[in-house]
Amino acid sequence: MELKINYQYTYFVHPFIIKDGKYHKYLLKMLKDKDFKLKVFQKEKDYTMYKYFLPNTKELLFSSFSFGSSELKRLEELPIETRAAILSKYSCNIFEYTLKKDIQGKVDDRKGIFFTIQKVEVICFSTGICFLVIKTNIDEDSKFADLLNFNYKFRDINQDISVLDTYDNIRLQTGDFDEVETFKEFIRNITGSNIGAIKLDIDTERFLTYSYVCIDQEAWNSTNEFDKIKHNFIKYANILPADNSRNYEMEKEKIKILSKWKYAKVGLTKLGCTLFSSSSDMNNYTILPDEYENQYFYTYILNLYKKIYLKKLQLKFKNPKLVKKARKEFIDFTKKIWIQEITEDEIGTVLNHRMQETFELEKLYGEVKNKYDVLYKDLNIEKNKTVTILIAVILVASLLFNILNFITLMRQWNKLRQLGTGL
Repeated sequence: MELKINYQYTYFVHPFIIKDGKYHKYLLKMLKDKDFKLKVFQKEKDYTMYKYFLPNTKELLFSSFSFGSSELKRLEELPIETRAAILSKYSCNIFEYTLKKDIQGKVDDRKGIFFTIQKVEVICFSTGICFLVIKTNIDEDSKFADLLNFNYKFRDINQDISVLDTYDNIRLQTGDFDEVETFKEFIRNITGSNIGAIKLDIDTERFLTYSYVCIDQEAWNSTNEFDKIKHNFIKYANILPADNSRNYEMEKEKIKILSKWKYAKVGLTKLGCTLFSSSSDMNNYTILPDEYENQYFYTYILNLYKKIYLKKLQLKFKNPKLVKKARKEFIDFTKKIWIQEITEDEIGTVLNHRMQETFELEKLYGEVKNKYDVLYKDLNIEKNKTVTILIAVILVASLLFNILNFITLMRQWNKLRQLGTGL
């Protein structure tokens, strides 16, 4: 059975790294770019987000929640350099790219897959870890197979096109981006050099995939069970093309699955996060798409951030000049992020834990902590050694001082004896 799509979108996520000490300069560049504007979250407008995240996480991700209308107006009136300096003190800033209209595109796959780029955002953490986010939709008449092929192809659009015959079939039909090379140049202008990301072993050519689909209820309902279309979910979660013929049971082993709804399942892999649902439940094309696009999306970004930040700390601990700084940063990270619960929402809590498992964050944190413990122990040994040497020096000096005093006293005593004998 060919699956029909009721509703769909895909976010492609591209992590990149700003060089240490250049964050303020990068913010200045974004503020000067007239096509970008600072994204502001407001309690009334974004109430579900405000309610979902606990205070510490809100402060970490969405500092603009604390902006009042007068404060925001004063910020906008300040010189750009001052604005950049103020924003650089917040832990995270998000910028929206102003699209003149939805960017139209086409993947020439037999009949063709038409798609639009609906949103481009840049999420910047003060640590220099950033994410370019691109939201896409395929044509509303497309089938599920088209979505599989589109996700599989578009995620590699940033690769060296000269060696990828498959991707010369992607066309962006807009005045802004006449072809893929123009779009790739747009990406490079935002992300800059890949050197920092490559040092952290981050794939700079393949986007991570965060996708939502609600298929038509005729394929998954009270009489047609999920098992009949399970192979489609496995392909979707593993970002595989429609014609892929791998062993699905083996592929299923790679997926962390969250199934808290009757007609919806989340599939998590290191390649991305996908939610596969059926229109048998009205919630799956009304409320759940919005939750997945907002609360759960930023939960995903936060866990990606944790993974990359821990890798960054690993690298710093290898540099003797940065060990002291890395120790302080690790302690701050542990207190302010690692031990913090992000939400009290039941599904959000389970999803957050699944994401941590997928990214192997416990293992990565343990490796960094072990390095910290070893260095801390070595530092204490070195301190104790220094203290021991210092005490020994003091004791020797004290002994020498006492000997000199003794010699002086003996000389004075001998003189007194001689004077007494003379009398």
